[in-house]
Amino acid sequence: MMDDQQFLPERLRMVETQIQYRGITDPRVLETMRRIPRHRFVSAKNQEEAYDDYPLPIGYGQTISQPYMVALMTSLLHLQGDETVLEIGTGSGYQAAVLSCLVRKVVTIENIPELCTASKKVLRSLSINNVEVLCADGSNGYPQMAPYSGILVTAAAPKPPVSLFNQLSADGRLVIPVGGLGDQTLQVWSQEDGSWQVDSILPVAFVPLRGKAGWSSSDWL
Repeated sequence: MMDDQQFLPERLRMVETQIQYRGITDPRVLETMRRIPRHRFVSAKNQEEAYDDYPLPIGYGQTISQPYMVALMTSLLHLQGDETVLEIGTGSGYQAAVLSCLVRKVVTIENIPELCTASKKVLRSLSINNVEVLCADGSNGYPQMAPYSGILVTAAAPKPPVSLFNQLSADGRLVIPVGGLGDQTLQVWSQEDGSWQVDSILPVAFVPLRGKAGWSSSDWL
């Protein structure tokens, strides 16, 4: 395994050519993307590709998202620094690590036990202590720690689960890919004058959301 510092030039180049180039301007998000060692969240055989402009497999039919997508979804939450946010779909733990630098508390849920264990291990190795990883069906959120200032879903749902809206604070934002299998739109939901509004950001292709509020097993197997 290469030392973290050996990857620093690649990480800086990733931010400049993939993230800033595409219009992400939030300085806190950019600085966080420069800091978090993405290569720690992929397998040894994929480390040389860790800062390339595409998602990578992490096992169990799951992926670590393209760096730009992580930065974009993070920036769409409009984080200020004192929030509690919920992530649905921990995966490798990389998105949670990015969020951890920008908020007070991250609650992240993963339903694949092996990924829960692996993500906890890498987060601990990086001394990231404000992320709580839960192994459960997160498709309906986690009301025990609501309300959240932001909810970020890293898997695609056929429609936004109603339960997630109920777990957002009045000024909270839900970022979620919505649509068919392999063909979705990234949406941002927020309240305006007491009613929910949606902004469609761009076409995306995420793995399907599993669980009670996601796709049935016959749809995604």
